[in-house]
Amino acid sequence: MRSNLPIGIFDSGVGGLTVLNAIKDLLPNEDLIYLGDTARVPYGTKSAASVMRYAEQAAAALLSREVKLLVIACNTASAVAVEHLQKLNPEIAVVGVVEPGAQASCLATKNNHIGVIATEGTVNNQAYQSAILKRKPDASVTAQACSLFVALAEEGWHEGELVESIIGECLKPLLDSDCQTEMDTLVLGCTHFPVLKESIANIVGDKVSLVDSADTTATVVKSFLSERQLLNEQKAGHVSFLVTDDPARFSRVAKNFYQGDIEQGEIQQVDIQHFS
Repeated sequence: MRSNLPIGIFDSGVGGLTVLNAIKDLLPNEDLIYLGDTARVPYGTKSAASVMRYAEQAAAALLSREVKLLVIACNTASAVAVEHLQKLNPEIAVVGVVEPGAQASCLATKNNHIGVIATEGTVNNQAYQSAILKRKPDASVTAQACSLFVALAEEGWHEGELVESIIGECLKPLLDSDCQTEMDTLVLGCTHFPVLKESIANIVGDKVSLVDSADTTATVVKSFLSERQLLNEQKAGHVSFLVTDDPARFSRVAKNFYQGDIEQGEIQQVDIQHFS
């Protein structure tokens, strides 16, 4: 494994760009290849078997381009496919977003009352609940599906009275629950949610710590590469974008997530369904 190889990152669409941002900020010298499976987004409504197959194909497509680390920047795919992809590809490490987020929430909580907000698929899979309870068996974990936040994020509705009103309504079952009146930590369990972080913070208040799985995943990536002497410190990094559907829509929606400019001509459309 060579340190100058890129890091491969894949997601069902644009939400994983928040993970890309975090990795790029923390590791500015690394080359990054981002693959958005925009032809089959969203993964959250698909069966576990389908998500597993999509993840296999996305991983294989990135591995064909020689990457030194594989990052699953999708909570749904992370919940079902990390161990599977690691077994399929023992020669390369696979990092998901669920475990780093769960670990960070356990470190952040003072009273063991942890909330999780995510898409319906991630909540029903109970990936975060299981990962948190594995580390803190005495924790009280309440998860709430907030799929509407995905639409807000993609349409660029990140702040304002209307946005906070919608967020407040979606979080009401979580915040009004008797067992969660002392919740002091809230995990943003969907990679779309960090762009709504400020508005969410306004609703939950300053006594609740927000755990951003994008930031925590970037920290894990840096630690992994550093431990194995695979950090690239020779030059400024470059980011490549691959999508499985129309680059034009990706370019438009990505502006709400990516910290930088993405020209449509910089996005390559690829067919990954022949990979297995």
